[in-house]
Amino acid sequence: MTASYDKWWQTGVIYQIYPRSFMDSNGDGIGDLQGIIDKLDYLNNGTPDSLGIDAIWMNPIFPSPMADFGYDISDYRNVEAIFGDLTTFDRLITQAHQRNIRIILDFVPNHTSDQHPWFIESRLSRDNPRREWYIWRDAKSDGSPPNNWGSMFGGSAWSWDEETSQYYLHLFLDKQPDLNWRNPQVQEAMSDVLRFWLDRGVDGFRMDVASYIIKDDKFRDNPPIPKAEHVPSNDLWGQQEHIFDVHRPEVQDILRQFRHLFDSYGDRITIGEVWAESREQWATYFGEKLDGLHLPFNFDLLFKPWDAQIIRESVDELEAILPEGAWGNYVLGSHDVSRLATRFGRRAVRVAAMLLLTLRGTPTIYMGEELGMIDGVISLDQIQDPQGLNLGADRSRDVCRTPFQWSDDRYAGFSTVTPWLPIADGYTTCNVKQQQDDATSILNLYKRLIDLRKNTPALNRGIYQPIDSTSENCFAYQREYKDQQYLVILNFSDVVQNPLFQTGQKNGELVLSTELDCQDTVELNNITLRANEGVIIKMMK
Repeated sequence: MTASYDKWWQTGVIYQIYPRSFMDSNGDGIGDLQGIIDKLDYLNNGTPDSLGIDAIWMNPIFPSPMADFGYDISDYRNVEAIFGDLTTFDRLITQAHQRNIRIILDFVPNHTSDQHPWFIESRLSRDNPRREWYIWRDAKSDGSPPNNWGSMFGGSAWSWDEETSQYYLHLFLDKQPDLNWRNPQVQEAMSDVLRFWLDRGVDGFRMDVASYIIKDDKFRDNPPIPKAEHVPSNDLWGQQEHIFDVHRPEVQDILRQFRHLFDSYGDRITIGEVWAESREQWATYFGEKLDGLHLPFNFDLLFKPWDAQIIRESVDELEAILPEGAWGNYVLGSHDVSRLATRFGRRAVRVAAMLLLTLRGTPTIYMGEELGMIDGVISLDQIQDPQGLNLGADRSRDVCRTPFQWSDDRYAGFSTVTPWLPIADGYTTCNVKQQQDDATSILNLYKRLIDLRKNTPALNRGIYQPIDSTSENCFAYQREYKDQQYLVILNFSDVVQNPLFQTGQKNGELVLSTELDCQDTVELNNITLRANEGVIIKMMK
């Protein structure tokens, strides 16, 4: 099957917004939908002055007790009051579409809140009609949980219900009971949820923990990981190989149902959060006939060291494993991992931007990475993330969820009151207002890269070909589409590099440097890259 490039998500750029932290429009210290509307022109107003993204993926905005900040949903068909209401959401859809921005929502199919009416009914009695909408099991003869499965947030994945004398399953918090996706009624109810939002004009969904939703029907114990002594005693999840609680083969049937539904709405997208054990396992989520997820998120680069050859190896592996006709994607930051500038260092963020926006595949930018934002400093008494509260401060994801930095004003222009999380250090210089006026800022680099990518078929759809170099500190590759050829060279080191490689051509036009300070004709056998510099060269015929 030959890949086509007629879908917006294949050549576009996705921008992830954590709504609580993007922009507070009503002075309560929490970001909201109106705040996003107010900043749409920053994202894309049709001019080079804006970032130029094509779609927004928002973390959950649905009614929730906020035990896990929206990933514990109590009503799938409404908007949480702190974010706005359905009228505001409809206005966001309209105004985003006027700017050619698509809206992608976060769908949470694995579990609901324990305050969802479905679960409230389910726990009333063993013979309640909704009992089998969730996963209930008897205790073992000694009263212990049905098996050894652990919760991602610590402890057992089973909680005891006194009223009905059974355990219920929750792979996350006990306030997030898992749905029983083997029940056709659950499948239909959740399909109705998707229809509700698709009918309102939503352009797609990112599906939370898409690989978790079907469990082993025999509920067998997971085998322990050998030599897991370094894992905390309460982290049962980290002590096990996940054979029976995630990645069950039946999940593919559910994903095909999703895909069939989405295809009936035309050009909509399904993105999946897939934490796979191997590249081969990850690739199965495209579906045997490319009838699964359009884009199973590729998280591999999130956990790689900043090393040119290791990064190249990851990219080459993805290119090799992609099913024929499938389209790849890259993610370098998210609401779940430390920020780029903290992981790789501030000097690396420019090269990281060029890497993300010139590889073959859909890029997703986490809000604030275009500014070079760093992790926030969150004291013990400020931790709000349940993962950090249960497993230790070093596991808290609050550090990468701090408010967006719009200006050097108090609270970084995010709010007029103390925000829900403290502002990260360095915001007085690392902010939109300062960087918009600096022609060589990282924000302006992102703008230039996105614009170049959008207007250059070789960069947004062309083939990828790695180029061998004499420098192990450089990663070089060629992008080609029809008569266009572009060479990308990235210096991952803190020292000057003079890479030599065979391209078959002598000269090229330096189109863009990560330093935004030079354009010139270059000799391909005499290139000098400054420390932590990347360049894009248009090959001359």
